[in-house]
Amino acid sequence: MRTLLPLLLLLAATGLPGLAQTPDAPPPSVDPAVQAMVDAVRADSIRADVQTMVGFETRHTLSDTTSDERGVGAARRWLKAEFERISERCGGCLEVRYQKTVVEAGETDRIPGDTPVYNVVAIQRGTEHPNRYFLMGGHLDSRVSDIMDSTSVAPGANDDASGVAGAVEAARVLSQRDFESSIVYVGYTGEEQGLFGSTHAAEIAVEENWHLAGVLNNDMIGNIRGVDGVVENNTFRVFAQRRPPDLHEESWSTRYFGGENDGPSRQLARYVAGMAETYVRHLEPLLIYRLDRFGRGGDQMPFANRGFPAVRIMETHENYTRQHQDLRMEDGIRYGDRIGGVNFDYAAKLTGVNVASLASLAAGPPAPDSVRIGGAVSPSTTLAWEPVDHADLAGYKLYWRPTAASRWTKSTFVGDTTRHTLENVVIDNSLFGVAAVDEDGHESPVAFPSGLLE
Repeated sequence: MRTLLPLLLLLAATGLPGLAQTPDAPPPSVDPAVQAMVDAVRADSIRADVQTMVGFETRHTLSDTTSDERGVGAARRWLKAEFERISERCGGCLEVRYQKTVVEAGETDRIPGDTPVYNVVAIQRGTEHPNRYFLMGGHLDSRVSDIMDSTSVAPGANDDASGVAGAVEAARVLSQRDFESSIVYVGYTGEEQGLFGSTHAAEIAVEENWHLAGVLNNDMIGNIRGVDGVVENNTFRVFAQRRPPDLHEESWSTRYFGGENDGPSRQLARYVAGMAETYVRHLEPLLIYRLDRFGRGGDQMPFANRGFPAVRIMETHENYTRQHQDLRMEDGIRYGDRIGGVNFDYAAKLTGVNVASLASLAAGPPAPDSVRIGGAVSPSTTLAWEPVDHADLAGYKLYWRPTAASRWTKSTFVGDTTRHTLENVVIDNSLFGVAAVDEDGHESPVAFPSGLLE
């Protein structure tokens, strides 16, 4: 993607702060092309797709797979056909397929016998870094109060037809552009029975040696009326854990670099938050530094637990009367996950966050590798890193923040160099990182130091 030259000339002429006329002037911070993609997200399209999924009555993992009108089989065939229709409109730009695994009897008490589980996947292949992937998805299956009840009506409008519809809408919008890295859109099944679909997807990423640089799990993105009585449509949550304990090498360096309470998933969460603030109006991100909610889980977990950067994007206020409930009226409360509980303007805003994040990540350069840091017993901090191979690389941006801050507070563009000293910034008081930036201002996620300068 290229930002229009007249816009750059206009910004330069205005003398806005941060656009100094030097060889190391930073690229623009807002890309009009990304904004146009966010603005192209349509609430009506998301509504239509959720209505279609609700129309299958139940999408339980153990439900009918032969009917064309009811059950998880009909739902997954519809989703595959929808991705194929989107691909036709972009000249075959999506590789659409099933990912199939079989959950064997005895693996869990939620699967009574050998059961096939299908993910529906559409890959939009990158032009420069095709093995670098960013994944957006939600789970297609639904449930009622009894996890083994595969026949009762289980609309699953918000949980999680809303997330799947968001992925479909993102595919409709983003498939009209080319990106340097690959984007994967996916609908998982087997989530309610034990994250089986996403576990299989994560295993494939490992087996096929994907450079999976970011996973955005969208699970329940449409409710604005919480069981706590709050009605709010201007915030959303991003869940992100630190580096998994079994993958976290405890060492002197990680303790001092921030690795003991940070990691790639939290860098991705900060990135998503920044995209929301930049491109989506009237929407505030709330970073939740946990893998998921207490006692609960989602499809980001198998990826995060294998070391991939993975976050869960969802509504702020949940309504438990609408989750995992039989359809009924009881004590004046209408239970069940019906379509009337989904606010589609809100779902469109959260889909816009995904679109902005995916567009910027997939258009931008990979994160710097082998970042090293030095500055002990010194008034200044020096960082160095390996050069990033990217066609329209503009340079690098250094970030730092107080050790108690949850998000980056300061940054500076340092141009196309692989070493820079932050004068009078004491290494003891802050955490540091480096991002690569292209000519249009798209940044990589921030990379933490992983070693010391000699």
